[in-house]
Amino acid sequence: MDFLVGPGAVVDLSDVAGDYDVYTSKMIEDRVKVGEGDILIIHTGYHRYGWDQPTADEIRYMVKHPGPDREFAEWAKRKKIKWIGVDCGSADHPMNTIIRDWMPRQAKEADAHFQKKFGMKLSEYFTDDKYQLMHIEMFPYGIIHAECISGDIDLLLNKRTTIGFFPWRFVDGEASIGRCVAIMDDTEYEQAMKKKAALPKTRFGDSIGCKGPK
Repeated sequence: MDFLVGPGAVVDLSDVAGDYDVYTSKMIEDRVKVGEGDILIIHTGYHRYGWDQPTADEIRYMVKHPGPDREFAEWAKRKKIKWIGVDCGSADHPMNTIIRDWMPRQAKEADAHFQKKFGMKLSEYFTDDKYQLMHIEMFPYGIIHAECISGDIDLLLNKRTTIGFFPWRFVDGEASIGRCVAIMDDTEYEQAMKKKAALPKTRFGDSIGCKGPK
């Protein structure tokens, strides 16, 4: 419990990180205070492309979402981040995983994006020594992650709160579904519920949240 529950921050990067973009520690610290040993939840806005949303787009959700590079990983180690949550398909940049080989059409799009934005090819930016680093390099440091977070994440953007994650008991499992929660006082909760009531709904009746990235 002292690992899965604790103080943390929810940061909104939806205005600075769109399709295939790379987010940095500076983007995060420009928006919210992140302390040593915190839990960090990253809101990209791509949860609005999840299967249950009216704007569902599986390719964009799983293949085009933004992600980090080594700079972010080294920052997370220095901060001794407990664990990371993301509202998209992976905590890794999708083009720094096997998806780059599985989805050649999107990899070509990403390559053009990286050449325009960073002045280098995708293969030059994400080299073999960076491959899937949020999984391969971070897990040995105990910095694991929760992927595909959605729900009421939009109610807590750029705020600090107490965060908890409660997975199913899954003996010998590699991963598990679970519930991610924010623990707040009554006043904060009432304010959040008022905000939620004003949001559009999904086809299942829960809040759709913000517009997300353009």
